[in-house]
Amino acid sequence: MNILFGKFNTPFCTAPFSKIKNEDFLPAFKNAIETAKQEIDFIVKNSEEPNFINTIEALEFSGEQLDRISSLFFNLNSAETNDEIQKIAQEVSPLLSEFSNDITLNKDLFKRVKAVYEIKDNLNLTTEQDRLLEKKYKSFSRNGANLPEDKKLKLREIDKELSKLKLTFGENVLAETNKFELHITNENDLSGLPEGAKEAAKQLAESKGENSWLITLDYPSYIPFMTYADNRELRKKLAIAFGAKGFKNDTLDNQDNVLQITKLRHKRANLLGYKTHAHFVLEERMAKNPDTVQTFLNDLLEKAKPAAEREFINLQNIAKELDGIDQLQKWDSAYYSEKLKQKLFDLGDEKLKPYFKLENVVNGVFIIAKKLYGLQFEEIDTIDKYHEDVLTYKVINDKGEFVSIFYADFFPRPGKRNGAWMTSYKPQFIKNGENSRPHISIVCNFTKPTKTKPSLLTFNEVTTLFHEFGHALHGMLANTTYPSLSGTNVFWDFVELPSQILENWCYEKEALELFATHYETGEVIPMDLITKIKESSTFHEGMQTLRQLSFGLLDMSWHGQDPTDIDDVKAVERRAFKNTQLYPDVKTNCMSTSFSHIFQGGYSSGYYSYKWAEVLDADAFEFFKEQGIFNKSVAQKFKDNVLSKGDTEDPMTLYKRFRGKEPQAEALLRRAGLIEK
Repeated sequence: MNILFGKFNTPFCTAPFSKIKNEDFLPAFKNAIETAKQEIDFIVKNSEEPNFINTIEALEFSGEQLDRISSLFFNLNSAETNDEIQKIAQEVSPLLSEFSNDITLNKDLFKRVKAVYEIKDNLNLTTEQDRLLEKKYKSFSRNGANLPEDKKLKLREIDKELSKLKLTFGENVLAETNKFELHITNENDLSGLPEGAKEAAKQLAESKGENSWLITLDYPSYIPFMTYADNRELRKKLAIAFGAKGFKNDTLDNQDNVLQITKLRHKRANLLGYKTHAHFVLEERMAKNPDTVQTFLNDLLEKAKPAAEREFINLQNIAKELDGIDQLQKWDSAYYSEKLKQKLFDLGDEKLKPYFKLENVVNGVFIIAKKLYGLQFEEIDTIDKYHEDVLTYKVINDKGEFVSIFYADFFPRPGKRNGAWMTSYKPQFIKNGENSRPHISIVCNFTKPTKTKPSLLTFNEVTTLFHEFGHALHGMLANTTYPSLSGTNVFWDFVELPSQILENWCYEKEALELFATHYETGEVIPMDLITKIKESSTFHEGMQTLRQLSFGLLDMSWHGQDPTDIDDVKAVERRAFKNTQLYPDVKTNCMSTSFSHIFQGGYSSGYYSYKWAEVLDADAFEFFKEQGIFNKSVAQKFKDNVLSKGDTEDPMTLYKRFRGKEPQAEALLRRAGLIEK
């Protein structure tokens, strides 16, 4: 029997991962699509006059089983994939794209939605109902419902093609990451590398039956080598391999995929009456249009560039002073940054890592969630998991009420894509009077434990964990009626606020002392290290800002103009990076061909939102700082107006209700040290 056909008879209705077979997915998808189609038919054929309940709410709760299966499958395709799952994804994606079009291009269904929309002022709707109606109407009008039949057909073809291209893009990046292996047989070539990183490299090689040290393109392997390895030639080899993913004119090349995706997105936007893909996307963002984004990015660039250029000169000077290097290259960046940081602050990851044992940091973020929002996390072993590394928790509030199931998946493996992300296996919603609680997951790629050491995190990994946990809180504390407005289903330039604000606690003495204890002695992190963490928080902020802005500008170069005549991916990059470039270009490298955020994920025309949300988070955290970082009243306001509200109201309305005013960019510039405090 196919377990995906019915409701899950499991604790908290969690996914029965161990009982799901790969071959279950395709028939389950087909079955769920048919069920969802019947639900749509029922709405369309309803003889009653269209109203909010029988049309808008019925549509919102249709396809529940399909959404659940989709969440399961595509999360596995990111965190625990294999050739079989990838093959199924290629079969399933066009089916889902076709079904999505069947809904948005269904004339009779749109007619009912439009009928309700046109009388909305007379319906006495709640704020959330009004928002849902607005969203449902726009999902039709923005996706072709008003198009003539021939153009609807063209839209279907484009969407089907795009769904396959994005999958192929992601598969190629993962295959490229897994393919590269740097086996080192001479221990002298590991000079500079910390003992923990050497041990991890040895263990990795042994797991593949090799008597060597193995360095890969997975972040926990790649980043320590680029940061500490004295061998400049090997750093160069690794950096070039990392930057050449999808750019080798071979079977895993992504150049054509990039060109096809951007051109199809542009055609789609034109078909729907928009000038570019960015115009289409940004209509439903806080920024509203490409001009606002370009102005925002260029204003920040103007403020950050002088600082970045000063920082780069200091970096050149130390490279010259230490090793006589006249021309800094990209593979020197992390290495000499670490040397300079040590010189300026006597602070490096190796000094800090003993205080950031993974289990302690996880416990720390739980304590902070309890102090701010009254949440308690209880590790449980009664629910199924998709891999033995995954940890599972039941979350309750200070009244003892069930809040959420929480999954945490921390270590890299071959079937998992690089990076870190938060996702959900089940959304929160209220139906038939029952508040159905969410199942939330964070997925990371942290340093694994070795035979002699536990998992000790770099400070960057600590902030990454806090970042993803901030997203998780947004999902866990959701409290809305409708699933499509719940949790992180908000404008993409607002979604990073809950994640980025939580990173601020990593720099505060009051928070660090809760969890930063030495893994061997139990000693609380010394005050001088806390001071140095704080002092170094703006180290190379100019260069870091320039780097983020360059990604946002590249995204807008692909999506904010007509790409029809583009045939050279690298040329687009060179133009986009012209004003942010500090290091010489590497001809054999190209970022676009592995820029999964915008070509596989949902960040196309939206990469600027990281910086946009930094303005929000810096401004919001100033409020916490004014009142105390664990102030219950401020935390309650943030929970009530941001974390629990999802997309039930315009994000700026929610933000102003929390903060009492619009965000000020100066807060970010002050925190970054780019203007006087």
